[in-house]
Amino acid sequence: MKNNVSIVISCAGMGTRLGLCCTKALVEVEGKTLIERQLDMLKDYDDIRVVVGYQAEKVIELVSSVRKDVLFAFNHDYRNTGTGASFCLGAKFGREYVVALDGDLLVHPEDLIKVIEYDGSCVGGTTPSTDNPWTMPTQMINGVKCVTGFSKEYGDYEWTGLAKIRSDQLKPGTRHVFHLIEPMLPIPMVQIRTKEIDTIDDYERAVQWVRNGYED
Repeated sequence: MKNNVSIVISCAGMGTRLGLCCTKALVEVEGKTLIERQLDMLKDYDDIRVVVGYQAEKVIELVSSVRKDVLFAFNHDYRNTGTGASFCLGAKFGREYVVALDGDLLVHPEDLIKVIEYDGSCVGGTTPSTDNPWTMPTQMINGVKCVTGFSKEYGDYEWTGLAKIRSDQLKPGTRHVFHLIEPMLPIPMVQIRTKEIDTIDDYERAVQWVRNGYED
């Protein structure tokens, strides 16, 4: 496993669209919370940062019961900022590469490792499946499929919130992670299997996906 990577899990949001009165990192899928599942997948990596905001104490307590070596960062302005702000806070003083992982994202274990171990910067993309997604047009550059933009109108793949970028290219921002990535485009895309949990319908699909062994 690469030791030049810091992994930032953004768990500061309120999860209002889901309507379960908790931050989505604490939502249970088949007996385990999302953050527990993510930490299980990341057991072989030693630099994990979790960004907290809403229900910070509960997230810290749960994460600390699973791993004692996790670093915590606080996004105190979580009501007014996006995932980009949380990612920047967690990525401070990170290693050569920093990985952005949203706390509401279920990724196939093999694909999460594929992104982390990718040789260089990359963006995780998936087949469009959610309502009103941000999509990514792509282009083959030197034999590699690369993301060339982010759009609400057109694109071959859906933006997932999972990305690996060089820490020295990261500029501060308060919107979303993909806004931080835009100045770095084009960037290679890694196709991943994933379920994002924004609504109750998303949650039910994610539960069924896990029950089926991460298969649709």
